[in-house]
Amino acid sequence: MGAHWVVAVNLLAGSLVGAWAGASWATRMRTATLHRALAVLMVAMAAALVVTHSAVLGPVELPGAARTIAGVVAGFCIGVVAAIMGVAGGELLIPTITLLYAVDLKLAGSLSLLISLPTMLVAFARYSRDSSFAVLRENARFTAAMIAGSVVGAVAGGLLLGIVPDAVLVPALTVILLVSAVKLARH
Repeated sequence: MGAHWVVAVNLLAGSLVGAWAGASWATRMRTATLHRALAVLMVAMAAALVVTHSAVLGPVELPGAARTIAGVVAGFCIGVVAAIMGVAGGELLIPTITLLYAVDLKLAGSLSLLISLPTMLVAFARYSRDSSFAVLRENARFTAAMIAGSVVGAVAGGLLLGIVPDAVLVPALTVILLVSAVKLARH
């Protein structure tokens, strides 16, 4: 993984700035606008999920400087999306790393974790400056239930990873994203 530090640094250069910008924009958006933005992002994520799992995409061939610029821009966009959606961004980072840098899928997953944590910490820091977390304290029981559910879901998902085939998992996740987008748009 040592040889791939340049990938992580390149994407981090954009994602850290993007996370700050995304969290800043989200705190200033009207609630209805934020809901619509989240709905659009969910539809885009569903489309990206279908495309990356149904098409055979090869790595993008770019010269060094162009790849660096593309990595920073992609990192910025991923940081914005991750901060607005409140996700780690791995669902966008892994395909970006494999397509832009021709890195093996498993290594891309590890690099994604290396990029996601600082990106989410920057978004967390920006949100905390705006007192956005007051709602978490006000709804402590709900927050605790969501945290527990997330941990159980992550463990269950990890255990089911080799059992549930992509032919079932991808359509199920796509439907969940689309239904969630519709509910958010109507909210």
